Amino acid sequence: MAMSEMPPLSTKQQSILDMIRSFLGEHGYPPSYRQIGDAVGISSTSVVSYNLKALQKKGYIIQSPDVSRGLRLVEDDAEIQEAAFEARQVVQAASAPTIPMLGVIAAGQPLPIPDSDFSQADCDQITIPPDMVRDTEGIYALQVRGTSMIDDLINDGDIVVLKYQQDAQNGDMIAAWIKDEKATTLKRFYWEENRTRVRLQPANPLMEPIFVHPRDLEIQGRVIGVIRILD
Repeated sequence: MAMSEMPPLSTKQQSILDMIRSFLGEHGYPPSYRQIGDAVGISSTSVVSYNLKALQKKGYIIQSPDVSRGLRLVEDDAEIQEAAFEARQVVQAASAPTIPMLGVIAAGQPLPIPDSDFSQADCDQITIPPDMVRDTEGIYALQVRGTSMIDDLINDGDIVVLKYQQDAQNGDMIAAWIKDEKATTLKRFYWEENRTRVRLQPANPLMEPIFVHPRDLEIQGRVIGVIRILD
């Protein structure tokens, strides 16, 4: 719950909360009931105890009955948790591998690609989850354009992570370059007719497979992961 959404406090409870906050900031440990009472003008420790219970019930403090001066501000816990979360994010970001984003790939009809060579050093880099690959050698990413692989849970705009290789097994999802068309496409690979023909199979019942001669096909990589882009 955001602090702006917390239950309202009485004037006395607000004074006690302010005193605890100030005391913690100055001394680094919480005040005693007697110190609270003296600071806010309450002579009875039982009245202090009543107001502290109200502050705890409303979510402003945490009391540890088994610990002397066992008072903590909820806002301090939230700040500690937020700082710990941010620290974990920094550590994860520092340890997360990066791979080159080499452009787009069609998940529909083949998509023409330039004839010119490219340098991976000139490409954008993206961060991938540390547990996706152990070694980023030969690993790269492409952004999907099209809907032919939607039954494999790959949507238009998603990013596929590939391992560069030039061969494939039946059922592998690959980036296939069709030489005659100078076009690349994302499909599943299948040998047919005693390896005299390759079927590039979409994962969309509304689309037809592409049939090519093995000499007209260059495998540019096998898909090993998908990064989902959420709207």
